[in-house]
Amino acid sequence: MSDDAVEVNGLVVRYGGTTAVDGVSLTVPRGRVLSLLGHNGAGKTSLLQVCEGFRKADGGTVRVLGLDPIADHDTLMPRLGIMLQSGGVYPWATAGEILRLFASFAASPLDVDMLLDRLGLRKFERTRWRRLSGGEQQRLSLAIALVGRPELVFLDEPTAGMDTEARHTTWRLIEELRADGVSVLLTTHLLDEAERLADDVVIMSSGVVAATGTPAELTAAAGIDLLEVRAEPGLKPADGRLTDLKISETTPGEYAVTGALDAAAISAVLGWFAAAGAQVTAVNTRRRTLEDVYLALTTGEKAYR
Repeated sequence: MSDDAVEVNGLVVRYGGTTAVDGVSLTVPRGRVLSLLGHNGAGKTSLLQVCEGFRKADGGTVRVLGLDPIADHDTLMPRLGIMLQSGGVYPWATAGEILRLFASFAASPLDVDMLLDRLGLRKFERTRWRRLSGGEQQRLSLAIALVGRPELVFLDEPTAGMDTEARHTTWRLIEELRADGVSVLLTTHLLDEAERLADDVVIMSSGVVAATGTPAELTAAAGIDLLEVRAEPGLKPADGRLTDLKISETTPGEYAVTGALDAAAISAVLGWFAAAGAQVTAVNTRRRTLEDVYLALTTGEKAYR
């Protein structure tokens, strides 16, 4: 058995003359959460559709739980949980009817009442799908994806439209899935969600992979965004070693340093304060976030090194 729940190698997806996915490779190790990030049109949904067996690839190979998602579709589907962004259910059925129907398809389903309670859907059990709010529909879609005890879950924008409480409940469920050995392939536009949940991140841009790594690896590679130093007020930096840096006194005795803040630059800044006879009482650094990295790779909004 492969150690990877999903193996994508050189995947190509075309729509007429447009290439939506252009030679993408990625893996989702078993029992881990991979967050697939990218702007609308980056190719994320096309990639998911191939992995879920809903469309054929135009090039490359895909294996899901060791199987071909097209040739082995009927064998594979009972082992997957798929949460769609919208649709897929009869709009006149109630939340309870829908979830119990999907539970009936599974050999060993989770307890329906437990899922209704856990996802805050009990009071909507008799409400028809079409009358649920967008966030309530999302919660029910998540319950549908989980009720069959899947080995691998595809979650496409799982918390879209949810309120804060429901969003945090969903995060806890995803963390519990990982703890239980379930693999998760997650797409989201919420960078804080990806940074909290993902073991691994793949950032797509215009159909190709722009960056891969753990959230910590990606943010560490981006470097330090800001150095804050507390010392005597009124100091005026004027030193050749600091020419590539900008130092400003934001409030009396509080200095913000920006620029290419590698280890040598930070040492030069602290050396300047020491040479000036200033007593430094606090030093803080702020690393770039996953959002900074994402923006740099997809829009060029921030410098990324």
